[in-house]
This record gives sequence, structure tokens and C-alpha cells, in this order.
Amino acid sequence: MLYSWLSRTKKRNLELGGHVGFDSLPDQLVSKSVAQGFCFNILCVGETGIGKSTLMNTLFNTTFENEEASHYQSEVQLRPQTYDLQESNVNLKLTTVHTVGFGDQINKEESYKPILEYIDAQFERFLEEELKIKRSLFNCHDTRIHICLYFIAPTGHSLKSLDLVTMKKLDSKVNIIPIIAKADTVSKSELDKLKIKIMSELVSNGVQIYQFPTEDEAVAEINTSMNTHLPFAVIGSVEEIKVGNKMVKARLYPWGSVQVENENHCDFVKLREMLLRVNMEDLREQTHTRHYELYRRCKLEEMGFKDTGLDSHSFSLQETYEAKRKEFLVDLQRKEDEMRQMFVNKVKETEAELKEKEKELHERFEQLKRMHQEEKKNLEEKRRELEEEMNAFNRRRVAAETLMGQALQGCSQQPFKKDKDKKKESGNATK
Repeated sequence: MLYSWLSRTKKRNLELGGHVGFDSLPDQLVSKSVAQGFCFNILCVGETGIGKSTLMNTLFNTTFENEEASHYQSEVQLRPQTYDLQESNVNLKLTTVHTVGFGDQINKEESYKPILEYIDAQFERFLEEELKIKRSLFNCHDTRIHICLYFIAPTGHSLKSLDLVTMKKLDSKVNIIPIIAKADTVSKSELDKLKIKIMSELVSNGVQIYQFPTEDEAVAEINTSMNTHLPFAVIGSVEEIKVGNKMVKARLYPWGSVQVENENHCDFVKLREMLLRVNMEDLREQTHTRHYELYRRCKLEEMGFKDTGLDSHSFSLQETYEAKRKEFLVDLQRKEDEMRQMFVNKVKETEAELKEKEKELHERFEQLKRMHQEEKKNLEEKRRELEEEMNAFNRRRVAAETLMGQALQGCSQQPFKKDKDKKKESGNATK
């Protein structure tokens, strides 16, 4: 009976209301990424006045606020500036970092150090966020440098020593794209020779620059072609002039104009296509998977962490922490003992110096004392001699006074005697 009832019941056909499947996951990721926004950080390395700010303004068709730098910087300083840009419904947090004073010093041996320190500081900041207990990697502002545009001056026939040293130090830290700035100052034939010479010197000195990826079939052809155009010869300008019936960005000269977006005049369009439209995400990925991972691995190895191998025991964070803590305490105790011993030695040296000084002062005091006694003895002798001379002088003076008194007394008695004799004679005459 049940079978007869089921046979009389009509079958329902279920129809899908839409597409069902996990192939919609890319669309979900795109929507989430667009809602979250993107960040892109550009490091511009080059001498003052080579056109870094102008090129950034031209690349993003925006006039960024940038303070003009002088040629009298005592050291290289990095000046980051962050801007919020929007194109259609995509938000981009752009950070441009300019090297102020690069190449302006007389001694350029350490010009690259502030750049390396800045790049490592951004890696360290991201690593600290990763190691937090409560971390928010999706919400934090990622300041890691994704691309380094190295500006080469079109003067001379090769790279400067400063350029080679700096790029060699940076190639393991950041993606490098060398560009020839102010390319309108060099003829086309000389520019081709300069490009070949630059690439030859980079290869011979082992400098690893960023190569556009060719694994993806969608961009393999264009990236392979663009790899042969490195380094890009670019011109920057935000001024627009009228050429024919349209306004174009160009540089106007008395002899004519150089159009920025004309591929026959420069490689600006190629740079913009490769940097922004085709390979921006690969630059971000290379920064994270290659350069940051290298820094992270070295940093964690310095901290005592290591991966588990086939022959090694399982990794324990607590054991690693305790071992590193013991190592740190031992090192701290060793340094403390060294400082204590150094302090004791310093005190002993100071005491020895003070005793030596005290001995010298005592000897000096005894010497002065002997000199004082000798001078006192000499003065006593001179005083005694002077007293004897004074006594002799007094005796002579007394004797002289006595003689003088006697002489005066004799002289006074003689006139009285004469008068008496005269009176006596006159009396006798009267008689």
C-alpha cells in the first residue's frame, strides 16, 4: 500500500538557486582585500636634486608635499611620508621614503648605514608585532619597504663606487630596481650603451636586483620583455603642455619638448606598468617571503630558537627560553665580574698613583724643609754677624763720642786759660 502511494506521488525536482562551490573563494578574498585596503612602501635612494620627488608625483599623478633638501647635510637622513590614495574603490596607503643628504658628504663610506638601519627597524617592528601575545597583523600599518628605486645619475660612463657599495649592501634587504634619472640629458645611443655598462657592472660585482617574475603565464611574456629593458631610463614632470590637440606631461626646452609618457622618449610608462599595474603584489610578496623571512630567521637564531630536524628533538619554547635565560644570566654574571675586576684594578691603579704622588709630595716636603732649615741657619748666621757688626759699630761710636767729648772739653778750657793769663799780665803792667 505504501508503495502504491509513493508511486502515485509526483517526484520533486530540486533546482539550484545559484552557483554553489568553493571556486567563489577568490571573489571572497578580493572583496575582503578591497574592503581592508592595501599598503605599498617605496624607498627612493639617490643624490639630492636627482628628481626623486618629481618622479613620485608623476607616478601617482599627485603633488605630494615634500620639503626641499639642501646639499649641506652632515649625514644621511631618511624622511618617510604616508599618504592615503584612492583609485575607483581601491584604497592604497602609500609611504614614500626619501634619502635626504645621500651622496652629499665628503666621506661617503658610511652613507648606506642609515638606510640599512631604517629597513631593519621596519622588519624589527613587524617582528615585534608577530611575537606579541595579542597581535593584530591585519590592522597594523606595515612599514616594511617593498621596493627600492635606486636613482643613477646620467653622468659618466659607469656606476659610481657609492652606487655599487650601496646596492650590494641593500640587495639582501629589499627589492631593487635601478633607474637612470633625468634620461633626457643623454642621447639615445649613449643611453643604450650606459644601460649595457650598468648591467654588466652589476653582474660582475654580484649585485642582485629585482627581476620581474616569469612563472605566471599571464605576465610571463611582458615581464620577460621588460627584464631586458633594465635599468629604466625615466623622466619626471608634473607640468602639462599642449602637443597637437591634447595636453601631455612633458618637459619643455628651447629646442623642443620631451614627453614623459611617450615610450620613444623614455621608459616611464614601462616603469609605471611594471611597478603599479603588473607586479605590485609580487613585490609585496617577495618582501614578506624572502627579505623579511631572512631577517626573521637570523633574528630568531640569535635569540636561540631553532627548527626541529630529523635527528633533533622536538622543539620546546619553554626549554629554549630557559636555556637562553641561563645563557643570558651567565653572560651577565661574566660581564659583572669583568666590570668588578676592572673596577678593582682601577682602584688599585688609582691607589698606586696616589701613593706615588704622596711619596713625591713627602720627598718634596722634606726637600723644602731642608731648604728652609738651611735658609734659617744662614739667616741666623747673618743676624749674628749683623749683631756683632752693630756691637762693634756701637763701641766705635761710643769711643768716638768719648774722644769728641774730651776734645770739646779741652777746647773749652784753653780760651779760659788765655783770658786768665792776659788779666795777669795786665795787672803786672799796672804795677
